[in-house]
Amino acid sequence: MRRAVILAVVATLGVGLLAGCSEDSDEPTASTSSAGGGDAKGKTKLTVGVFGAFGLKEAGLYDEYMQLNKNIVIEQTSIERNENYYPPLLQHLATGTGLADIQAVEVDNISEITSTQSAKLADLGKVEGVQKDAFLDWKWSQATTKDGKTVGLGTDIGPQGICYRKDLFAAAGLPTDREKVGALWAGDWNKYLAVGKQYKAKNKSKAAFVDSAGGVLRSATGSNAARYYDKDGKVIYKTNPALKEAWELGASFAKEGLTSKLQQFTPGWNSGFANSAFATISCPSWMLGYIQEKAGPAGKDKWDIAPAPKPSAWGGAFLTVPEAGKNVEEAKKLVAWLTAPEQQAKFFAKRGSFPSAKSTYSLPEVSGAKHEYFANAPIGQIFSKAAQGIPVQVIGPKDLIIAQTLSDIGMLQVDQKGKTSKQGWDAAVKAIDNALDQ
Repeated sequence: MRRAVILAVVATLGVGLLAGCSEDSDEPTASTSSAGGGDAKGKTKLTVGVFGAFGLKEAGLYDEYMQLNKNIVIEQTSIERNENYYPPLLQHLATGTGLADIQAVEVDNISEITSTQSAKLADLGKVEGVQKDAFLDWKWSQATTKDGKTVGLGTDIGPQGICYRKDLFAAAGLPTDREKVGALWAGDWNKYLAVGKQYKAKNKSKAAFVDSAGGVLRSATGSNAARYYDKDGKVIYKTNPALKEAWELGASFAKEGLTSKLQQFTPGWNSGFANSAFATISCPSWMLGYIQEKAGPAGKDKWDIAPAPKPSAWGGAFLTVPEAGKNVEEAKKLVAWLTAPEQQAKFFAKRGSFPSAKSTYSLPEVSGAKHEYFANAPIGQIFSKAAQGIPVQVIGPKDLIIAQTLSDIGMLQVDQKGKTSKQGWDAAVKAIDNALDQ
C-alpha cells in the first residue's frame, strides 16, 4: 500500500524538478533498456538506462570508449523524467529482470537505493582503477553502505550560481559586472530578496526578477546540511528551522511579486528564457546548457553568472551496475572509465556537468573553463569554489518526493494561486504525509 501511495503521489506531481540532468532527451523513451548480450557481429552490447538527457552520450564518451574497446557496443535508453524512471527501476531490481547493464540513479534517490538495494548491486569500490580519494568524500559516502560497499560512482554534482540577464540589470540600475553582482547578495539568501525588491522598484520591462518561488526554495534549501531527514534517518522537514526559513524566503518572493509565476521544467518556463520572462535564476552547473538552448542565440552575452549567496547543491547522479545484468564485469569497467577524473573533466567541458571527482579541479579543462555563451564567465572557478563550500548533506530515502511536493504542490499554490504561506505549507505537508504514511 505504501508503494502504491507513493507512486500515486509521484504521478500527480506531473512535471517536476529535473535534478542531475540538463534537459529532456530527444531519444525515444522506454521503461528500461533491454538486457545485454552479444550483437550480430559478435561484440558485447552494454546497455545503459538513464533519465533525461543524461549527457554521457551527448558528450561523446560512449563513442570514445567504443573506439578504445572495439569489442564493445554501447546502447542507451532514456526516460524523460526521473519520477517516471525511478519507480520501475525499483521494481526491476526487486524482480531481477528488465534491467540495463548500467542504471543511473539521481542523488535524491541514492539513499534509498544504497540502504535497500545494495544486495542487488555490484560493489564498484573494488573495481580496478577506481580511486576513492579522487572523489569528494561526501559524494563517495552517499552511495556507500554502513559496511563499506560502494554501489554507485558519482558522475557529477550540482554546485549552484545565479544566472542573470545583464541587460535587464542595467535597465533597472543594477551593476552588471559579475563580481559586483555577486557582492550584492554575498553570504545571505535574504540579500537576494532585497536585490529583487530594488530591481522591481526600477524595472520598466515585463521581466520578473526571478523565474519561480519554487526555484528559490529549492536553491536556499540546498545550502543546508539537514533538510528533510536527520542523520539518524528521522523525517524532520516539518520542524527543521533551516527548511522553514527557506520556505518563507520562497514565499516572500511570491508575496512581493518578484516571480514570473512559472513552474520549472514546463513549456511556459522553457519559453520564458527566450521571451525574457525573468532576470535571474538559480542555476546548477548542469543547467547552463539548458539555458543556452532555451534562450537561443539571442541570449548570448546577455546572460552571465555570479556566485550564489551561499554555496548550494542541486542535483547530481550516480551510475550503478545491477548484479542481475548479463555483462556485469564489462559494465563495471565502463562505469569505472566513465566516472574517472579524466572523463569527468571532459563531461564538464562539453556539457557543464560539474565533476564529483575533486582531483579534476586543478585540471585546466576544469579550473580554466569559461563559458562563451555566458559572457565568457569563468565557470570553472565559480563552480569549483561553490562545490568545495557545499555542506555535507543528509540524504534521506524520500528526498525527491518531499522536495517536489514542497515545490510543485505547496509553493506553486503560493506563487500562482495567491495562497498564503501557511496554506501552501499545509497543502504540501498533507500530501507528503499521505505519501510517507505518516
